[in-house]
Amino acid sequence: MSDRSVSPAGLARYAVIGNPIAHSKSPLIHARFAEQTGEPIVYERLLAPLDGFDTSVAAFIAAGGQGLNVTVPFKLDAHRMAHQLTPRAAAAGAVNTLKFTDTGIWADNTDGVGLVRDIQQNLGVALAGRRVLILGAGGAARGTILPLLECGLDQLTIVNRSVARAHELVDLFSRAATDAGGVLTGGAPDVARGRFDVVINATSGSLDGQVPVFDTAALGPDTLAYDMMYGAQPTVFMTHAQQFGARTADGLGMLVEQAAESFWIWRGVRPHSAPVLAELRAALGR
Repeated sequence: MSDRSVSPAGLARYAVIGNPIAHSKSPLIHARFAEQTGEPIVYERLLAPLDGFDTSVAAFIAAGGQGLNVTVPFKLDAHRMAHQLTPRAAAAGAVNTLKFTDTGIWADNTDGVGLVRDIQQNLGVALAGRRVLILGAGGAARGTILPLLECGLDQLTIVNRSVARAHELVDLFSRAATDAGGVLTGGAPDVARGRFDVVINATSGSLDGQVPVFDTAALGPDTLAYDMMYGAQPTVFMTHAQQFGARTADGLGMLVEQAAESFWIWRGVRPHSAPVLAELRAALGR
């Protein structure tokens, strides 16, 4: 199967796979990208049984599917299934983008590059030479570390309640930090000292109304406090950070930018993300 083949209806078939999946905004995002670029694609939601990821992917490929976005809880399954991983997918240990080609299943993780593009392009915050603090050491954090380091940070600090998990990430990415010329540190929440230029909440705390534990001295008027979560209202992390004068942003832009990267991977065309992001913000009433 060629990675540029089309379905009998003349449309290349893509989808987002997950469980649950009905809430996903990916079909709308990719429909807008297709309208912009004139690319002949159809993009669907694909609900897979919790124990049926491999079977669902195989059926999608057999039906002519050319690529998948992968969301919870299948990012580790997609990593395991891949025949070829990009460096950032290998570093993340998880996959959110699959492309099916004649040579097998090619896999990437576009979350980190989506975060970086949102911060630098949409929010106008250059990351080179900056001090960045990541709150959390789970999969969301891990997927962003390599793309952040590649921006030429002065320092990246990872803090987490489980100190061992923070240290694990520091050990895993220490060589990448050295190659990029930056300093990578991490540990318990109290190891992050002083003001940071960017503070990223990579925990899921905002879903439960919880602010992660960290030293609020990290926040100030020149700080961007970025929550990977998003919703119709500012997250609790954003509201908390505003009390210390920080500029705040949620992860809706990251969602759109990681989708734009997937679209480029599949179609070789880079869509314009700004109008799609504006439409989604308007739909949320923000």
